[in-house]
Amino acid sequence: MRPLRACLGAAAAVTLAAAGTTALVANDASGATTALSNRWYAAAPYLMPLDNNPPDAAAIMDASGLKAFQLAFVLAPDGGGCSPTWGGTAAVSSDTAVQSVINTIRARGGDVSVSIGGYGGTKLGQTCADAASTAAAYQQVITKYGLHAIDFDLEEPEYENTAAIRNEIGAAKILQQNNPGLYVSVTTPGTADGTGWFGKQMLLEAKSEGFTPNNFSIMPFDGGFSGAASQTSALTDFNAILQSTFGWDQATAYAHEGFSGMNGRSDTGEYFTQADFQTVLDYATSHHMDRFTFWSLNRDRPCSPVDNNGTTSGTCSSVAQSAWDFAKYSVKFAGVTPPTTTPTPTPTPTPTSCRTAWSATAVYTAGNEVSYNSHNWLAKWWTQNEVPGASQWGPWQDEGAC
Repeated sequence: MRPLRACLGAAAAVTLAAAGTTALVANDASGATTALSNRWYAAAPYLMPLDNNPPDAAAIMDASGLKAFQLAFVLAPDGGGCSPTWGGTAAVSSDTAVQSVINTIRARGGDVSVSIGGYGGTKLGQTCADAASTAAAYQQVITKYGLHAIDFDLEEPEYENTAAIRNEIGAAKILQQNNPGLYVSVTTPGTADGTGWFGKQMLLEAKSEGFTPNNFSIMPFDGGFSGAASQTSALTDFNAILQSTFGWDQATAYAHEGFSGMNGRSDTGEYFTQADFQTVLDYATSHHMDRFTFWSLNRDRPCSPVDNNGTTSGTCSSVAQSAWDFAKYSVKFAGVTPPTTTPTPTPTPTPTSCRTAWSATAVYTAGNEVSYNSHNWLAKWWTQNEVPGASQWGPWQDEGAC
């Protein structure tokens, strides 16, 4: 996933859940709840909880019936090292902001998966010495949040780094073994013929290590795709790749295959509407695929103007829609009927007061707060003359409307 689409405490006790299902149960300190069904984790759309103007998870749940969220992205620290951070800047070990989002979701009967990697940034597989140390870093995330599910989003630049992919796949296998019942997805770029050379090498690495996740998902967008037909064609071709790589029959391959789409206008100007999502959903369910997700909930909102002046946004879709239209396809995949009536909306928090206005000539350091364009912004590091919000990976963190 790209930035537009496209980051420790006491150990949790891990036991097997009752009622014949294998699941993780963490101690109360993590705030974990009993695991949802795998179908919910398979349907969880991506949500950036700290960037791209994060929407209110409670409001999404109320309006769409969604229960599971794929939180993105855990990365290596920007300064290097083998410890997990959100987006390269916010240490997981001291996090309270994402934990608060998770608590809100769980209080309403939902749960989260955490996605590691994404497009760009430095991945732990690149900075950790080996698979064991990479797995130890990710185990901190699992323990901290009492996770029942995790997603390995393997893209550039580690996607092209053989040693990094070996660390990531090796870590995924270790986590799967050490956390019975952990739902593990592996997400990678899609191409017209399924996935490219690097994707095929990743599958071969998994085969050589004897690692089988719940699913291997492709992202059929940003690669010359045009609507649902091109995406279902890629999924068919990817199924053939899974068959030939692992020696599976067609049904087994589909049972380990996933789709990760992009709602609305993609980074490269492709368009995927609600009708396209319905077509791919029908394909996924009729072929008994394991996963149907999309990038992202931050974008599952209408733009103003509707087409966002022909550009792609990290905070709206650039196509005609009502809020959370695309989330309802994930709900359908999970096997639940989305609400047909508009529920009482979650009250919008009263905006906080605006900080001192941002100045192009002032020097700001980590922790400084300013206001710009009716939002408050927090400096992540030293900066001067960098407009807040101008770059998704810039020095400013959006703190919301003021």
